[in-house]
Amino acid sequence: MKIFQQEIQIPRKRRGFHLITPSIIEAVPGIREFRSGMCQVFIQHTSASLTINENADPTVRGDFETFFNKTVPENDPDYMHDYEGPDDMPAHLKASILGSSILIPIRQGELALGTWQGIYLCEHRDHATPRNLIITVWGE
Repeated sequence: MKIFQQEIQIPRKRRGFHLITPSIIEAVPGIREFRSGMCQVFIQHTSASLTINENADPTVRGDFETFFNKTVPENDPDYMHDYEGPDDMPAHLKASILGSSILIPIRQGELALGTWQGIYLCEHRDHATPRNLIITVWGE
């Protein structure tokens, strides 16, 4: 079994859902050497998250943002954690709902994503920082 790990930084993005599949593939060119295996992508932040979803129609990304803003609104007077502004606690909640890690099978040297699937960086802050990801690949 082989193991490969790479840390990358995604430049600061505006709030919303951003396709980062090309950045992940570019960061792990050695993936071509794997016949089969797994690729884990982990984000080292508590106010941004990762998910896999529709990669073709950009309206999906806008609808995701609309859904999460309605589901986890800002300025809720019941939130106690607001040190960094009204988007602080909602960002943490959204990140927990979506998660900090995704796992993708590798088949014949490629990520085995479905035809319409892409990897999203889900940025939940209005004034985000660059985001650090750790990509780990293992297999044969």
